[in-house]
Amino acid sequence: MDQKSPINHDDFLQIIENFETTGEILDDRGRNKVKYFTVKEHEINTKSFKIPNFINKIAYKFIRKSKAQRSFEHANFLLKNGIGTPIPYAYYEFSSPFGFNKSYYFSKQFTFDFSYHKLVDEPDYPDHENILRQFTQFTFKLHENGIYFKDHSPGNTLIVKNGELYNFYLIDLNRMDFITYDFDSRMKNFSRLTTQKEMIRVMSDEYAKLINKPFEIVYSKMLEETNNFQKKYIRRTKLKKWYSGIKKQ
Repeated sequence: MDQKSPINHDDFLQIIENFETTGEILDDRGRNKVKYFTVKEHEINTKSFKIPNFINKIAYKFIRKSKAQRSFEHANFLLKNGIGTPIPYAYYEFSSPFGFNKSYYFSKQFTFDFSYHKLVDEPDYPDHENILRQFTQFTFKLHENGIYFKDHSPGNTLIVKNGELYNFYLIDLNRMDFITYDFDSRMKNFSRLTTQKEMIRVMSDEYAKLINKPFEIVYSKMLEETNNFQKKYIRRTKLKKWYSGIKKQ
């Protein structure tokens, strides 16, 4: 538990004990569940990770850090390096002699104006190009700090308007590496954000200025990585549907 948490150990345990029956649902799409709770006039965002499969039960207990622990540690690392993310409060893990079970990640409930999704869904959104260029500068800052955010996708960047500027905050932090970037890995990190060529053009133009490379080279590579990701995503989706059909037979 972080010392800056506004609630104590017993409060967190109370949230966990009543997680399924109380709280306001923010995300319940199957794998994990996110709710927020008001405790002592503080709004606490709580992410409950699903019980892992048998292999990960062993891995998370004896070999790897849990998703909750990684989320907590990555959030603290981001904040120390000047990267926005909701303030982390604590993580809790529960195991048995046979393996890892449930885990929870707690952070400050965060108020934002919109997410990157808005830029994808509404090409005519006010100040669209300016926001996109500032987002590209934010991504460049991640790269310069060696932060490889594997889930750099539309729903995982929250945006707050601050006058003429926009502040960006990352969420869903458990999948993150710390690397020395080359050009290819920089471009690959944009691949999950959008398939819209105009958005890719704007991001390429801004990023080319930041790394002092010709626009054509940056745009070509960013578009290539985006197309590669889409092909893999389509193949993976088809495979899941096929496997699901086999299981139902």
